[in-house]
Amino acid sequence: MTITVLSIASEAVPLIKTGGLADVVGALPQAVAQHDVAMTTLLPGYRAVMAGLTKSRAVHTWPQLLGEPARLISGTIGGHPLLVVDAPTLFLRDGGPYGDATGRDWADNGLRFAAFARAAADIASGAVRGHAFDIAHAHDWQAGLTGAFLRYAPVGKAPPSVMTIHNMAFQGHFPRALFATLGLPDAAWSIDGVEYHGGVGFLKAGLEAAGAITTVSPTYAREIRTPEFGMGLDGLIRARQGQVHGIVNGIDTHDWDPATDPHLPAMFSARTLGRRALNRAALGAEFGLEPGHGPLFVVISRLTWQKGMDVLLDVIDHLVASGARLAVLGSGDKALEAGFAAAAVRHPGKIGVRIGYDEALSHRMQGGGDAILVPSRFEPCGLTQLYGLAYGCVPVVARTGGLADTVIDANLAARNAGVATGVQFNAVTPDALSEAIDRTVALHRQPPVWQAIQRAGMKADFSWGRSGKAYADLYASLLEVR
Repeated sequence: MTITVLSIASEAVPLIKTGGLADVVGALPQAVAQHDVAMTTLLPGYRAVMAGLTKSRAVHTWPQLLGEPARLISGTIGGHPLLVVDAPTLFLRDGGPYGDATGRDWADNGLRFAAFARAAADIASGAVRGHAFDIAHAHDWQAGLTGAFLRYAPVGKAPPSVMTIHNMAFQGHFPRALFATLGLPDAAWSIDGVEYHGGVGFLKAGLEAAGAITTVSPTYAREIRTPEFGMGLDGLIRARQGQVHGIVNGIDTHDWDPATDPHLPAMFSARTLGRRALNRAALGAEFGLEPGHGPLFVVISRLTWQKGMDVLLDVIDHLVASGARLAVLGSGDKALEAGFAAAAVRHPGKIGVRIGYDEALSHRMQGGGDAILVPSRFEPCGLTQLYGLAYGCVPVVARTGGLADTVIDANLAARNAGVATGVQFNAVTPDALSEAIDRTVALHRQPPVWQAIQRAGMKADFSWGRSGKAYADLYASLLEVR
């Protein structure tokens, strides 16, 4: 029997992306299709999404969707079904999905994503003819109220819901006044409903209502039970720990394959690692770096405290003194952006910085960098290190979340066993990161050892095969329980 799933998210490649959430949501339909799961993706009708629709048609109308007129548009994404909530007053705006061109959050984000979740609950519980679903799968806070609407005010028969936490740090908390616009019964305003610290908690509501909760790695599933990583919701997670599952994200091995990647100056495989030297030289030239024998480190990241970028800035002089070079691609905190720009001025030819994001450049950095630095203070899963493994760009990672689950430290035992794939370090401190950089430089000086680490990483399977089956099995278990 085929299981039908409505996947509810605020972004998905190739239509709209601000981070890894979009990669996961875009890849899931294909990942679960081979396990008898038919997944339809639901997105808000941002300008970029509406512009990307082809062969679309309206299949439903809401005269008032939490006070705003809206239509439901049917289309496709990656060859799989797509539904779009076309509510122009809420979503058809210049700027990003969550904020304006200056980066400031839209003041009505609470209403915008409450309406999106209301639409999702309507669709999942049978409001749209010809669209029936066995499971509603909500991603992150923007879709979090879906479970609450299904629990307290479905339009028909409510299916079980899954709530996936891609990052617990972003929870969607809005003033109590929003509750009056939701159309939920008074019973929903409770500690086990949508109320959270006197306001409406979107992620919290989804976690309370879900039949199953998933995180994007097993280690992160354990970490969020603690105050350090639970961000105030650790008590709820501990109370529902029997419903919490950690499923590691996969990567799109079609788009991320160094043997066929058109973005690379020289394609290569684990058997032709020597060709990486051409990419390395081209990448150095692109960033204005001088040739060097030490490792070329790369960073492809949001420049934020969570990602440990402040700690990297603290040790950047040490990195250069070790004989290494650094290429940085990212944006985020303005002070950190300025810090990296200043470091590039201080070390011309040794450090290169590009503020912003460039998908093609990120491929070239993975294909030409020797090692990728991921010093995150917490990391639910992380995709950057998975791309690094696939491209022989050795990950240097903090031992947390999905980084701990996916990278095997190159200690002596792991190297002797031929399973080492990267360098791990514990505390995200200047001393610990400096030591990890020194270890990486020392390993890079031993070409046979370094190439063995690269090849072990490239042989690892981080496709969506196993993860897709894990999601399919979870959906099936919810239907069995029901």
